[in-house]
Amino acid sequence: MNDFSGDIHDIENIFSPLTIRKKAHEIFNLALSGNTNFIVHMDKLDEVSKFVTSVTLENYPNLNIPFHSRWNHFNVGNFDRLTELKLALTRFTTNQRTKSKLDLVVLSVLLDAGAGIRWRYSEKNTGKEYTRSEGLAVASLRMFLSGLFSSEKENPYQVNAERLKSLTLEEFAQGLQVTEKNSLIGMEGRLKLLQNLGETLLKDSDIFGSENPRIGNMLDYLQEKCPTGNVTATQILRTIQQGLGSIWPGRASINQINLGDVWSYKALGEGISSLVPFHKLSQWLSYSLFEPLMEAGFTISHIDALTGLAEYRNGGLIIDTGLITLKNKDEFEKLHHPGAPLIVEWRALTIALLDEIGKKVTEMLGKKSSDFPLARVLEGGTWWAGRKIAAQLRKDGSPPLKIESDGTVF
Repeated sequence: MNDFSGDIHDIENIFSPLTIRKKAHEIFNLALSGNTNFIVHMDKLDEVSKFVTSVTLENYPNLNIPFHSRWNHFNVGNFDRLTELKLALTRFTTNQRTKSKLDLVVLSVLLDAGAGIRWRYSEKNTGKEYTRSEGLAVASLRMFLSGLFSSEKENPYQVNAERLKSLTLEEFAQGLQVTEKNSLIGMEGRLKLLQNLGETLLKDSDIFGSENPRIGNMLDYLQEKCPTGNVTATQILRTIQQGLGSIWPGRASINQINLGDVWSYKALGEGISSLVPFHKLSQWLSYSLFEPLMEAGFTISHIDALTGLAEYRNGGLIIDTGLITLKNKDEFEKLHHPGAPLIVEWRALTIALLDEIGKKVTEMLGKKSSDFPLARVLEGGTWWAGRKIAAQLRKDGSPPLKIESDGTVF
């Protein structure tokens, strides 16, 4: 882990979505001036935005688009699995139901890193087979409903510290149907993430409670911090960062505080100036908490303070449509570490260009940004458009760049 020297202001700054955007645009400007591995073709912005708009209208002809979140993946294949979850939680109080939903969705997001091209999940209930992000969503829901992540038989619908700490690779692999012939990228990394989560839940009783530490207890924390029920998207993100920050593999830190999805990019300077934050999974978590928190009575504001997600579907969209191109085509054949300058640039350009695409799509749909935030553009179009064009260009629908994943970034 690279430890940088700084103060509390530096730490808060690197966790802020404002900094994510600022650093992304610094790299965007470097690209425009020809000083990165990529060339940006802004003349293609309208064409790409039209493509995203058409995909959005295919998916949601009435434009009744939910926020981009993990919840939308649980009903893949037009099977209403969330009603099954609702029935399982019928006997619970509103707060208990919300806690169970927070447990489930955080767990599912943490498992939602690239699965690779070989892995398949076969769902017994429907007889269908799923891959990639949707496969991981269905698998996580099935494991949750089976009680795999609870240490209490009388309360199976939870994810608590005691169980996460004792979870074995064999149990985890069985739940995900992983075998030699059905391999999943980053199995050990994913398990380590969950075991780290168990340790973290035990350490932070303020957010996760002391009697039975679990993810869902952050509901009590937010209710205490925001007694009026009004909470900003950034407050939710910061709660996640504070509560879950220590679970991420050591990459960069300031004064021994783990920063998570933050990478050093020397073209921006030395020391703290070189750090580029993305906080992809933390923001994905934040978007995914909106729905259950709103059901519990919260009003969430300033949703557009969060950024687009620097992951391979949105990133694939801007490469596959030619909005950005690689100067050296040989890079397509190489395996890249997530901290490599080329990957940091790709992810930063994804953040910056999603903002531009979002503005155009919102305008093309005749909407205002106030009632059509980026979170709806991501769900309606960019993620699905990225997947659609990947399937058109590559038989396996894989990302355009090859990433050496440990199961905790993409």
